Amino acid sequence: MAYTRKDVTKLTRTERRRLVNAFLEIKRSGEYDEFVRTHIDHYVSDGEGGLRTAHMTPSFLPWHRQFLLELERALRRVDSSVTLPYWDWTKDRKAGAAPWTDDLLGGTGRITDRQVMTGPFAYSAGNWTIRESITDARFLTRDLGRRRDPIELPTRSDLEWAMSDPVYDSAPWDSTSRKGFRNKLEGWGAGRGPVAWRNHNRVHRWVGGDMVGGASVNDPVFWLHHAFVDLCWTRWQKRHRNHRYLPAKPPGIGDEQRGRIVARHQKLPPWDVTPDQLEDVSRIYRYA
Repeated sequence: MAYTRKDVTKLTRTERRRLVNAFLEIKRSGEYDEFVRTHIDHYVSDGEGGLRTAHMTPSFLPWHRQFLLELERALRRVDSSVTLPYWDWTKDRKAGAAPWTDDLLGGTGRITDRQVMTGPFAYSAGNWTIRESITDARFLTRDLGRRRDPIELPTRSDLEWAMSDPVYDSAPWDSTSRKGFRNKLEGWGAGRGPVAWRNHNRVHRWVGGDMVGGASVNDPVFWLHHAFVDLCWTRWQKRHRNHRYLPAKPPGIGDEQRGRIVARHQKLPPWDVTPDQLEDVSRIYRYA
């Protein structure tokens, strides 16, 4: 029977406590840090060689869908009642609202070094030491809204701009694609600064701190953010039922993207699963 992923604002006090405890347990066991390392290892940009599976690529959505499933399974091995909630950043836009409460993720970082000082994931609480990262910091950092150079979270109209595109993705299948739902949702825009960060990418920038870069998994909000991104894909699929993951076949010989992206029926490293197999997960979970 499929389980349910809920809006984070709808979690009961008990559900919040169970979720936090499950996160802390897989962190204590060392399993959580393996997820951080996996994301760092698969954060490959356009400018690098080799296969891109997690970002700047058509498989951005199925890769993270499988990533969320793996994390959720780890949490549910600790507590079978736990499922990943989602954070709708078009609706819950205040730094003091859920999920930024003391009984969930805690708040923003302090001014001096952006260290998170409240909630169960604060370094001072003794349960959340950063061990896998691209810096030497041992504590979780955030800068909600960016104090020095403020930005706003994406709006419903920003998201609708992506949702209304009926084509899943388009050539050149990277961060420069101007057509297609995938890159409009992932959020690589033209130019520099805030205008270049749309939807998913802008949320990472708005949270700031550890959420900027390949080690973003160190902040548990990563999972709530990507659960909403996954929900957006689910809604897009229902709206555009005749459109599927693209490309359907690998790029041909001579194409710059040959061997660099995953087609619909190709395996999606590091797992033995294809985008085709991840398009319908209704037997596993649903969204409330």
